[in-house]
Amino acid sequence: MDTSRVLDFLHDRQSRAERAVLVTVCAVEGSSMRNLGTIMGVAQDGSFAGSLSGGCIENAVVAEALEALKANAPRIVRFGAGSPYLDIKLPCGGGLDVHFQPLGDGDLMEQCRKSIRERAPFSISLGDTPRHLDKWHAPTFDGESGTFGYWPAPVLQIIGHGASVEALARLGRTLGCWIKVFTPDQRIIDGLTAEGIWAYRLARANQTDVLGGDPWTATVFLFHDHDWETQLMLRALELPHFYIGAMGGRKAHAQRCEALAKCCATAEQIASIRAPIGLFHSSRDPQTLALSALAEVIRAYDEADFAAGAGYPNG
Repeated sequence: MDTSRVLDFLHDRQSRAERAVLVTVCAVEGSSMRNLGTIMGVAQDGSFAGSLSGGCIENAVVAEALEALKANAPRIVRFGAGSPYLDIKLPCGGGLDVHFQPLGDGDLMEQCRKSIRERAPFSISLGDTPRHLDKWHAPTFDGESGTFGYWPAPVLQIIGHGASVEALARLGRTLGCWIKVFTPDQRIIDGLTAEGIWAYRLARANQTDVLGGDPWTATVFLFHDHDWETQLMLRALELPHFYIGAMGGRKAHAQRCEALAKCCATAEQIASIRAPIGLFHSSRDPQTLALSALAEVIRAYDEADFAAGAGYPNG
């Protein structure tokens, strides 16, 4: 979830004619706080964005990045088990191989950010000359060079009314999700728009043409008046997505399922709806409901096999 922020940081430093280093986790031994391909950016003044651990190695990573910058050459350093840093041990007992790539004057960062803006999977190939690749590639590392793929960030498409819509939109943005809000409540639209969050006014319950989707889209329905849901939910089920959830108890969901079935939704589509929504149920305030729902969405995103869905070989 930090990828976009790290790339923005590196691009910003390059745009100021400052030198910077792209740092990537290339191999993991044992357990680790981060996945393969996790990145961190370090600037020539020692400032950085992202993290590769729970705080155990970041200072050493910055020091190595500055040394790589001074040598103007990529390097790979082991942290944790088997590391030359005898005083740095990962609490998990594992080890990380980390690649340091000084960035030149090329447009690697801009190409990556373009893919992010266009919601296109991409990869970064590390080596003497780092390259942007247009498609997602499964992680590979041969001890000197490697390739790591990145999926688009989740879109959180929130459809509903009430304070939970606002709470979920704000929380999702904080986590780095792309936020789209559809609501009949103009007050919510005015408030979120003023905060820079995209919001659209629904004029009627069958206004389904405004919804969108891709394989990295989660749609969350937050209507207390469930008569708003049926047509919009049918459309959301037809569009690409990795998650659809809806607020309401078990009785309300049974009525929802009945209404969807009458409109020819398939049993498989109906069974895919997460309801009651969230990791912990019976949430009694908007903020808790938002946290519960967002946690379920992010867990679904982390567990989704996007490579299989897109027809990519998965390593």
